[in-house]
Amino acid sequence: MSTVSYYTAEGLKKLREELDHLKSIERPKASQAIAEARDKGDLSENAEYDAAKEAQGLLEMRIAKMEELVANARLIDESQLDLSKVLVLSTVKIKNQANGTEMKYTLVAESEADLKSGKISVTSPIGKGLLGKSVGDIAEINVPNGVLKVEILEITRD
Repeated sequence: MSTVSYYTAEGLKKLREELDHLKSIERPKASQAIAEARDKGDLSENAEYDAAKEAQGLLEMRIAKMEELVANARLIDESQLDLSKVLVLSTVKIKNQANGTEMKYTLVAESEADLKSGKISVTSPIGKGLLGKSVGDIAEINVPNGVLKVEILEITRD
């Protein structure tokens, strides 16, 4: 059974653009590579043909997975979100209790996560630990190297 995933408008648009690219550009390229390999002669000993067929199979699997993601995608209605608690699309400023460092993360859907731009998945250990917390709360988050204690300093929506 497939699971529903929640996306921002930007994330869903990006997902649809990638699917369109795979269907309209990559699929014809794969077909062309198979046709060129087929034209080279005996298929029973043609490694190029076998490789092109395998690449096409992998591409079709990727397209099917992307189509399923798009079919089960739901757009997040930002106007219905509670601003006092950490939820999806919250930008959270936290302070590590152990060393005093402050960090700022935006919680997003798993497929939109990008640590370089400060976007972490709500399904990550830190994301799960922050969900539902309010300003001033201390979140105890189980991470691979122990328990991370962070204080919620600020919750905003960007």
